[in-house]
Amino acid sequence: MAEEPGAERPDTRRPRSVYGVGTEPDARFSLANERTALAWVRTGLGLVAGGVALTSFATFANMSGVLDVVAGFACLVGAGFAGYALLSWRRNERALRLRRRLPAPSGLPVLVVGVVVLALLLAGYAVGAAVGG
Repeated sequence: MAEEPGAERPDTRRPRSVYGVGTEPDARFSLANERTALAWVRTGLGLVAGGVALTSFATFANMSGVLDVVAGFACLVGAGFAGYALLSWRRNERALRLRRRLPAPSGLPVLVVGVVVLALLLAGYAVGAAVGG
């Protein structure tokens, strides 16, 4: 059975909780939302890679377990950012499709606090190693 020209196909995109609601937004806004989500994923991946590098360095340099704790923290925060990227993308895309206001961003304060805590932990370790060693 041939499809008639101009006939609309059913939308089979996933997740249905996003694409099954509202109307199609301007593609520029959807693509900007996707780029933002990918930036959060890159940030998370960078933290995970930094954690892996830090624990590898600590192993080869025969350093204390403090660096392993910092590395584990970085990896967990990185994984959290990847999860946040998906949730934030979904929330924003639904708001765009339903023509609602975009929700306030909640990940940036967490990122700032995470970077500050990580920097303080590393600085404290470096100062402790310099004074004690």
